[in-house]
Amino acid sequence: MTINVQSINFTADGKLIEFAKKKIEKLEQFYDNILNAEVVFKVENASDRVNKFAEIILRIVGDDVVVKKTCKTFEEAIDLNVRAAERILKKHKENIK
Repeated sequence: MTINVQSINFTADGKLIEFAKKKIEKLEQFYDNILNAEVVFKVENASDRVNKFAEIILRIVGDDVVVKKTCKTFEEAIDLNVRAAERILKKHKENIK
């Protein structure tokens, strides 16, 4: 699975990119047919501290799984996105059977 990372309005740190890739690679345990993944990081212009936006798009056979979260940190947003994607992939796998 290839993982593409894109950061908008800032330059992503290497640690953040590695963290995201490591978390997303674990999703292959739950669903084998993930073709590729795209991660988009964005700092939104919000006056509050919750302005870190992360989106994960998983391309799977026959469909796309898209999860989006806005949190205080990118790591928290990725963590929540991965958990949501995990639930979606498990449901999708059950529906196929």
